[in-house]
Amino acid sequence: MVDLPPLRDVIARHGLSASKALGQNFLFDAQLLDRIAAIPGDLQGKAVLEIGPGPGGLTRALLKAGARVTAIEMDTRCLPALAELEEAFPGQLTAIEGDAMKIDHGELMGGEPYAVVANLPYNVGTALFVSWLGGEDWPPQWTSLTLMFQQEVAQRIVSRPGTSAYGRLAVLAQWRSTASLAMKVHRSAFTPPPKVMSAIVHVTPDAMPAGVSARTLEQITAAAFGQRRKMLRQSLKSVPGAVAALATIGVDETRRAETLGVSDFVALARALG
Repeated sequence: MVDLPPLRDVIARHGLSASKALGQNFLFDAQLLDRIAAIPGDLQGKAVLEIGPGPGGLTRALLKAGARVTAIEMDTRCLPALAELEEAFPGQLTAIEGDAMKIDHGELMGGEPYAVVANLPYNVGTALFVSWLGGEDWPPQWTSLTLMFQQEVAQRIVSRPGTSAYGRLAVLAQWRSTASLAMKVHRSAFTPPPKVMSAIVHVTPDAMPAGVSARTLEQITAAAFGQRRKMLRQSLKSVPGAVAALATIGVDETRRAETLGVSDFVALARALG
């Protein structure tokens, strides 16, 4: 086992501090980080993509678990600390400076299946998550997503119809994937402590329903939940043919979006073909 200096010492030596502008919050608890790295299962020899590693707390845990990690970091201040990890784990870590929103992850990973494990920066977490869930090609190149979110966002992802948290994120995460709440993380675990609690969501891809376009489903959910307090006959007017299609699948147009199950949205997208 590689003998690494405490992460706090590394941060102090490099003069690092969490950037609010980059949505950073550092985790120091090694046991907690090891538990997070264990959520996807056995990572020995597996390819892992990490977004926003910062000084490398979670990166350490992934490397200790035997993963081959590709880490994308846009904060140049953190690169020297990550370079030290590259030296400590030869051939296991590739740290890349860049914006994860502008990089083709599949191309970066060389076409190889990979797990995504990340304590996502709060300011880009949801956008990245939606991008991983999108696209017509399925199953995706990623084998699982293990992601830290604000607890409120995590609850939206795993929520069920009829609840206040249920919305577009839930449908997009659940229509061809299984999403679960893997762990809650208290705000006191972070430095500096965020104002909100956090939670880790674990997502694995399922079979894609036949005859359904991901783009159509995304369009429907954006319209339906964009005006969630309105009846479907009003909120879906912007989607050609959607209101008429409600009758063909047996859904009353006076209902509201949060009362429809994921299967209802799938049926509506299929009807619009």
